[in-house]
Formats: sequence, structure tokens, C-alpha cells
Amino acid sequence: MTTEQTILLTILLALLVFLIWGRWRYDIVALAALFSAGLFGVVPQSSLFSGFGNPATITVVLVLIVSFGLTKSGAVEFLADFIAPLGDKPVLHISALSFLAAFLSMFMNNVGALALLMPIAIQSTSGVGRAPATVLMPLSFASILGGLVTLIGTPPNILIASYREQMTGESFLMFDFAPVGGGIAFCGIIFMLLFGWKLVKVRKKSAGLELFDVEKYLFELKVTSESDLAGRTVQVVNKDLVNNKIGLLSIIHKGKPFSNVYYFRGHELGNNDLLIVQGSHDDVDAYATMNKLDMVSAENARKEILHSEDSRISEIVVTPQSMVVGRRPTEIRFNRRYGVNLLAASRSGARHQGSLRNFKFDTGDVLLIHGGEDELHDAITKLNCYPLAARDLEIKRSEKSKWALIIFLSAIIASSSGAVSIQLALGMAAVGMALLNIVPVREFYEGVDWPIVILLGAMIPIGQALETTGTTTLLVEGILLVGRGLSPVMILALLLVVTMTVSDVLNNTATAILMAPIAFNIAQSLELNSDAFLMAVAVGASCAFLTPIGHQNNALIMGPGGYKFGDYWRMGLPLEFVIVVVALPLILIFWPI
Repeated sequence: MTTEQTILLTILLALLVFLIWGRWRYDIVALAALFSAGLFGVVPQSSLFSGFGNPATITVVLVLIVSFGLTKSGAVEFLADFIAPLGDKPVLHISALSFLAAFLSMFMNNVGALALLMPIAIQSTSGVGRAPATVLMPLSFASILGGLVTLIGTPPNILIASYREQMTGESFLMFDFAPVGGGIAFCGIIFMLLFGWKLVKVRKKSAGLELFDVEKYLFELKVTSESDLAGRTVQVVNKDLVNNKIGLLSIIHKGKPFSNVYYFRGHELGNNDLLIVQGSHDDVDAYATMNKLDMVSAENARKEILHSEDSRISEIVVTPQSMVVGRRPTEIRFNRRYGVNLLAASRSGARHQGSLRNFKFDTGDVLLIHGGEDELHDAITKLNCYPLAARDLEIKRSEKSKWALIIFLSAIIASSSGAVSIQLALGMAAVGMALLNIVPVREFYEGVDWPIVILLGAMIPIGQALETTGTTTLLVEGILLVGRGLSPVMILALLLVVTMTVSDVLNNTATAILMAPIAFNIAQSLELNSDAFLMAVAVGASCAFLTPIGHQNNALIMGPGGYKFGDYWRMGLPLEFVIVVVALPLILIFWPI
């Protein structure tokens, strides 16, 4: 083993450890690995940023922009209309959602497909008294399976196609993945419909307002002439309330509510002003007694928060890209920066009972926020969270939806026919959507998952270094030594299982980048068809069903579904077994070794 190989393997080992640990976001970890490789000369400094201009990276960016345009225009919303009436028919309901999610994920970002359908799934199940957990895990898994079918369905497919072009001069085409991926997706969804959804752990929790039980911690305090707060500004009183573990949500002055207390901070409290606050009964009662406030009926508080015409509440789920991840409410300053109030938070289906001040947000948490309709919409967008109610989504059908579909289908046809490259087809589609204002220019890049793009740009040079340093050859020799005596089919199966296992704890994009060179070189060493081995990596990298960290979709449903970390394997493990059983013969039939 050479010095370069030792350094690169050490960097890769550290990369895997930090990615699994999850203390820092994966794009930051990948950049640290890239710069370390550059510092030690494993990756030439002139090639450090070559990954950002790689066709695979550009394709992913364009797919995300076009997917955002389809969602923004409402082009796919009409497909969901027939789902709501099926809520009281579990198998039919899950079938409709799963197949629709898989179909959408074939042509758009699967995270976007899940975000579109998740509110519909939650509302339609809650409306008939079923727990959303019964449908959210099948929905997430189906959206992941759908991505296997086409070139643009999931980043690993794009990466595998790009790697094949780099090594052989010819890329996989749009529907080359369909014979294998389509069969896997169909069989996987059928398994979930017949058996899988019954294995999902369902806790008697709701994803709706019942979970938060919001009425129990809203209180109304009336300022009297004898009160110590009379004459003090809202800003001073608000700080005092925060120090006493109480949140100030709104003020009612002369019958007029003011929900954005930050902009009303200079107002001096006077006799009969009402403070709408949140907190535990004991904390609020103690504060009222100490400051000579009347603790009156909470009817106005509940009306103002739950039924006001001027403001409303919204449930949102924290995404991996949200700027709130790893931060506390005191750092976010919801009211000051966004004009909304944070009412409550829940994790894995259980409402946080203590003070929100020290609650550190994580992916999949569900937050309950309150404010004006415009402020809520802006806050959800800026916080990069997904709403859990369909009415909160900015999806309006218009003529733009027709043009969005025409542009998208034209790009797919042009690319599939071989007339133009996938990058050119999607690039023209993205520009067309901008020119027709389907995606406003100011929002052109909002649909791009930038951490994934950074991860791709950072990992591609490291993947190339595996080959230039001979590390791939070293790893392949080790794998072949372990698998000595195994038939080619068994080695293919071993590669598939190993890739799936790695993807369950590592980002699927990083898994594809690391495993593609190994798969190709194994095939070359055995003088077998490399396409079969690359297809196995494409399947394995995208099939992460055992943990919530293997795929973003699994993390997003964790809070709304009330799932815990160990719940995923209950349906995920047998599903991965089904995938292996189905994938191997399909690969051997359509890509004979």
C-alpha cells in the first residue's frame, strides 16, 4: 500500500465516521474531506473544484430546478384530487398514494414528490380517524422506489450514467434503468400494499393539532391599573416574560389584536390591555400573581390563536436543509425576523413538554407556528420547511401548469430520442420556465438542494482519486479475495447487498460515488459485463429503508408519522430482501453478465 493510498483511505474512513455521526451536515464534511485530500496532494489542487462542473452535478441542479417549476405551477396537483375520498379504505388509499408518489418520482425530485403528497396523506387519514403513520412510511418508500425507474429519478442514477460515460464513452439513456428499476418499484409497492403497511409501528398519536393540544397552554392576562406592568413597553415586558419561561404571542389593545409583538414593541401597556401568552399553568399563574395581573378566561386567547380572521396557525416539518436545524428558538427569533410565533414543537410524535428556549431543532421535527397568512407563508419559505396542510402550499392551477408540462415533456422526448443531451434538454426546459415566468427569476434557485450539490462537487474528485491512486484496484483485490470461490452471480449479489447496507447509513449520493468505481473494476477484473455491476450499485445506492438517515424522505416523515429510529427496519428489512430477490434476476435478464 502506497503513502497516497494510505492517506486517501484514512480520509475516506474519517469521512464515513463523520457522516454516520451526523454532528455536522454532510456537505460540510464532504468539503473538509476534499480540502484534506488537496492538502495532502491526493487530489491535485487544480482539480479540487472539477466536480462542480461535472455533467452529473449540472444534471442534478437542472432536475431540481425543473422539478420545482412543475410543483410551482401546479402541474401535478390535479393528480392528487382523487385521493382524499379514499381515506377510509386503507389498502386503496395507500395504493393510490404509493403509485402516485412513485410515478411523480420518476420525473421529478422524490423529496418534492413527498412534500407535495404528505399534507394530502395526513389530512385524508386524520379525517377518518386513522393515524398518519399507517401511510407516511409506505409513501416515503414508494417515492424512493419510483426514482429507480428513470435517469433523472434520483441522483445515484445520474452519477452512474455519468461514470459509465466517463469510462466507456457512452452514458445510460433516460429509460435504460426502467426494466430493472420499474420491476423493483412495482414489486416493492405490491409488497407494501399486501404486507408491509401492516408491519409499520403505529403509535396512538396524531400529526394534527390534537398532538399539540394547543388550548391547554394558551392563557390570557389582563393588565389592571394596579399592575406592575402598566406603563411598561411591550419590549420590556416581553423580555421579562421570556425570563419566566413564558412566550408573548399577541396583544389585544382596545379590542384590536396585534400578533406581531416585535413591531408593537414600543407600545406602553395600559389598563385593560390583554396579553395572550403561552406557557405552563404554574408559570403563568405565578407571573400573574407577582405582577398583579388578572388571569381571565382563555376564550379570547383561543379565539385569537385558533379562529382569528387576521392570523392563523400552521404545522411545518423541519427539512434537512432548513436553517433551524441544530439551533434553538432564541437563536432563530421567530417573531422578530419572520413576524410569527413558535407555539410548540414535537419530535417523533411526542410534543416537547419543557421550555422551548433550549429545544434544539432537528430534521423531521414538527413545529406549530402562528401569525398572519402572508407572514406564515414567507416564514415557511425562508425557514425552508414543508407545511403539513395542503392549503399552506403555494400551488395554484393556471395556464402556467399546461406550459410547464409541455416544456417538461418536450425535454424528456428530446433527451430520450438522443437528439440532445440530457443536460441540454433540461437546461432549455429550465430557461423556458424562467422566460414564461413559471419559475420567477427571483425564485429560480429556490428548488435547488444546495447541500446535495456541494456534496456532489466535493465527492466526485475524491471518487476520481480512488482510481488515479490505485486505491480502487486495492479495494477490488481485497473484495475478490474475500469472495474467492463465489460465482459471478453471488459476487453481484454481494455487491448489491453491501451497497444497500452502506446507503442505509450514508447519503445515497456519496454511496454511488464510492461504489461505482469498485463495481466497474470488479467487472473488469472478472471480464464480465460492467453494466450489470453498475446497475446493481444504482439500485443499492437508492434503496435505503432501514434508517431515517439513509434518505431525506425517511427523515422528513419521522416527526409527522411519530416514528422512532428503530421503526424503519420493521418494514424496511423485508422490503430490502424483496428488492434483492427481484433485482438480481432482472439485472441478469436485461444486463447479462
